[in-house]
Amino acid sequence: MTTLILGRVLAFPSDPFTTPPQDAAVLHEAVAVADGRIAGTGALDAMRARFPDAEEVDHGDALILPGFVDAHMHYPQTEIIASWGKRLIDWLNTYTFPAEARFHDPTHAAEVANRSLTLALAHGTTSLCSYCTIHPESVDAWFAAAGARNMAVWGGKTCMDRNAPDDLRDTAQTAHDQSAALLARWHGTGRGRYVITPRFSPTSTPEQLAALGALWAEHPDCLMQTHLSEQTDEIAWVRDLFSQARDYLDTYEAHGLLGERGLYGHAIHLEQRERDRLAETGAAVVHCPTSNTFIGSGLFDMGLARRMRVGLATDTGGGSSFSMLRTMAAAYEIAQLRGEALHPAKLLWLATEGSARALHAADRIGTLAEGSDADLVVLDLASTPAIAQRSHHAADIWEAVFPTIMMGDDRAVAAVYVAGQRVPR
Repeated sequence: MTTLILGRVLAFPSDPFTTPPQDAAVLHEAVAVADGRIAGTGALDAMRARFPDAEEVDHGDALILPGFVDAHMHYPQTEIIASWGKRLIDWLNTYTFPAEARFHDPTHAAEVANRSLTLALAHGTTSLCSYCTIHPESVDAWFAAAGARNMAVWGGKTCMDRNAPDDLRDTAQTAHDQSAALLARWHGTGRGRYVITPRFSPTSTPEQLAALGALWAEHPDCLMQTHLSEQTDEIAWVRDLFSQARDYLDTYEAHGLLGERGLYGHAIHLEQRERDRLAETGAAVVHCPTSNTFIGSGLFDMGLARRMRVGLATDTGGGSSFSMLRTMAAAYEIAQLRGEALHPAKLLWLATEGSARALHAADRIGTLAEGSDADLVVLDLASTPAIAQRSHHAADIWEAVFPTIMMGDDRAVAAVYVAGQRVPR
């Protein structure tokens, strides 16, 4: 059975960072879904003629987009989101590590994984890339919860063998072996993909980084995710720990952890060599704007999007919102502080295809291209009185959607579809 989903369907044939933003998108009147995939987009009469027996679901003048893609988050930190008063290293010691220590319990891990995905879907996010904890149980819970919802997700065991509490440390060998076993179990199971996951250089010895670099070399189709240059005191710490390294990125590069399928979260305080090497290798950086402001990290340079893949992410729970709308708003505000007003097309693209490209998954998610998985979010562009009165006076689609980007929350999410199936509210 084919379903025609009607509304203002916004597709991006071009990258708005390389094409004039207003020319990068096109509006359609319907998107066709069949067997969990996009079967086409176009004018309503043409789509009805093409799919004469299709069932129709009419969302009126709501905006229909690919489901949001969150390229960097920590589902085990769901319960500690919006915790007060810490910067990165204190945040880890005060909030993160005590919370993550509980994930040896499969029941607790399953409960939080399910809650995290429920919250994500309520905010229109249909795909996420998450750090788990050192516990294999946390990885099993994440992929099982996503599999029950048929969601496309990424995740991996977070590896740490120093500068962490004793109950959150593994070793170079166990990091490699457990990651390899989890990769064999979950990579390609359903819509799940495994990600090799050293937390960051300060919590991994050179031996552990090398072991995970070797694992990545054995499985080059996997992604690898870690953190890079989030805060200045973190960078100083890395210099002390790796005195022979040229810079922070070199601590990964020297151990086989720099490559095209690498995801480097934050990447705020980059040196020129680091920028050049990330661009040369085709690696992706992931912008986490609500986290960067909430824990005082700094202002990301969106100019990097002209040189390399850039994803967008909530960074739950260092990030202060589960909403990719709020995340887009924060990205806009940070760019303003750096002298650039990001066009709404760029913000929406970052939260969909941009993040999908960072995950090397734009052939599956983040777009409305024919054959892509039918993950969709439907936005009410008049979800609150304040938003409605502004969008009512909009001269074009960008003026209509921008108030929802800046002021919207889960109330703006009118419907969500995962693999063509509407998610119950």
